[in-house]
Amino acid sequence: MSNIVAIVGRPNVGKSTLFNRLIESKEAITDPTAGTTRDRHYGKAEWNGVTFSVIDTGGYITGSDDIFEAEIRKQVDLAVEESDVILFLVDVYDGITGMDEAIAVRLRRAKKPVMLVANKVDEQKQQLAAAEFYALGLGEVYNLSSASGAGTGEILDDLVKSFTKPSEEEEADVPKFAIVGKPNVGKSSLVNALLGREQNIVTPVAGTTRDPINTRWKVFGFDVTLLDTAGIRRKSKVEEDIEFYSVLRSVRAIEDSDVCLLMIDAQEGVQQQDLHILSIIQKNGKGLVVLVNKWDLIAKETNTMKAFEADVKKRIEPFTDVPVLFISVLEKQRILKTMELAMQVYEDRKRRIPTRKLNDVLLPIIERQPPPMYKAKQVTIKFISQLPTYVPSFVFYCNLPQYIKPSYERFLENRLREHWRFTGVPIRLFFRKK
Repeated sequence: MSNIVAIVGRPNVGKSTLFNRLIESKEAITDPTAGTTRDRHYGKAEWNGVTFSVIDTGGYITGSDDIFEAEIRKQVDLAVEESDVILFLVDVYDGITGMDEAIAVRLRRAKKPVMLVANKVDEQKQQLAAAEFYALGLGEVYNLSSASGAGTGEILDDLVKSFTKPSEEEEADVPKFAIVGKPNVGKSSLVNALLGREQNIVTPVAGTTRDPINTRWKVFGFDVTLLDTAGIRRKSKVEEDIEFYSVLRSVRAIEDSDVCLLMIDAQEGVQQQDLHILSIIQKNGKGLVVLVNKWDLIAKETNTMKAFEADVKKRIEPFTDVPVLFISVLEKQRILKTMELAMQVYEDRKRRIPTRKLNDVLLPIIERQPPPMYKAKQVTIKFISQLPTYVPSFVFYCNLPQYIKPSYERFLENRLREHWRFTGVPIRLFFRKK
């Protein structure tokens, strides 16, 4: 489980620029319109060997001036609930604004580490001006130029020092399954059905701290922990906020899990928000089972299920080696099968292939269909081994690793999947010089 860092602050203080710098991405993330991909607001960062997640809370504030502050407040509240450390960004050119003071009040009440960062500090004059922010009562003020990167190292040094190591859990060896998906897709109903409870979907009061609920489930020979994100929905008049909040609040459950059960609504099909959540699952190398819920409400013909599954896999390309199960939580159709598939994916994710077997099977295939030549140079793969990582990872030793093309990487991944079962499991391939 990695720590989650949230970047908060009012609009146009440089949150997105800092986010891109931390995750080492050049992708512009200034588009606040609906449909902006989730990748633009969630990323992985690494500093001195410590990996952590970064959330950019910017870009989802809409509406007129009179609701502006309320939207800011919702973002800050959410960041406080879901993150381990908060980076509060202010603009040295604007000084302390009323909105900065409002955010600071809420952050002072939070029992979370807060690092106050004065952005756009490029010269000595601005360094002196940044001292004004001590008046916000949040302790040390860090000077930063997110555009040039000046000051980033000092901030990151102190940031990773502030992380609290996750305690060793007694249930460390118990598989953890996260039930994720957009609001109202049936997540809580599935959890209740599995636990044998009456259906009881609770919408929490805004501002109530609500971590994903972990439930030990020992039934029919299973012994797993269910990570339930169902109770962490938040109503909003702004459609983009609903998407932003629900995806953000799924992040921790996904990171804590081994396998994710991604629920989609049969009546709506695969939506953009489902793809956002899928990208986070893949980025974290988690196992995946796709559950198509409310299948009882669909009018069916002979090939309805096959056609729907084909459409799902087309939408989630290129990662299509994924189990898709059609269920009805209301009718309790195939809900135990969800656990069977999740266990299968969990076991496949732990699969280890002996080095000799890997080379005996794959090297003849590679010899018959070698990598394409590059500038008249022959690329040859000599040896393959599996890395001792939790996410199945394979290293291919070759003479010119830099010339392996993505299309050939997909070819190799497909051959791996043909010979060994990795259904629902992301695979990572690395190419190194022999």
